[in-house]
Amino acid sequence: MVNGEAHELDVEPDVPLLWILRDELHLTGTKYGCGISACGACTVHVAGKAMRSCTLPVAAVAHEPITTIEGLGAGALTAVQKAWIEQQVPQCGYCQSGMIMAVSALLASNPTPSDDELSAAVTNICRCGTYPRIRAAVRALAARMGEG
Repeated sequence: MVNGEAHELDVEPDVPLLWILRDELHLTGTKYGCGISACGACTVHVAGKAMRSCTLPVAAVAHEPITTIEGLGAGALTAVQKAWIEQQVPQCGYCQSGMIMAVSALLASNPTPSDDELSAAVTNICRCGTYPRIRAAVRALAARMGEG
């Protein structure tokens, strides 16, 4: 199940989920960055947990619900996506879908993370160095969540 939709695919079980999403399902918002699960550009949610899809065999998640950046807001911007816009987080934007997925998973389990918790949970790499704006967006969201 990807983004709430069931799919029947005839693929090799060891193919990384990233390539199934991009090449078979044409969901290209999940990016290829490094191929070794280091950069996080390929981050998706598997059963609500942020996971790197570039090395994750599709067979390992065949019966799990998967959410990509395309399915995250289901037609409307999420609070994280709105905060990204408000704080003008992206520069080139390449890593941002993975970054948004990682932050969304963190905030779902910890709505008011400290900077240390953010650093520990979101290890995605941004070559443009937008980390200060990412922190600002997360802080703004955490403040709003703390008020609500």
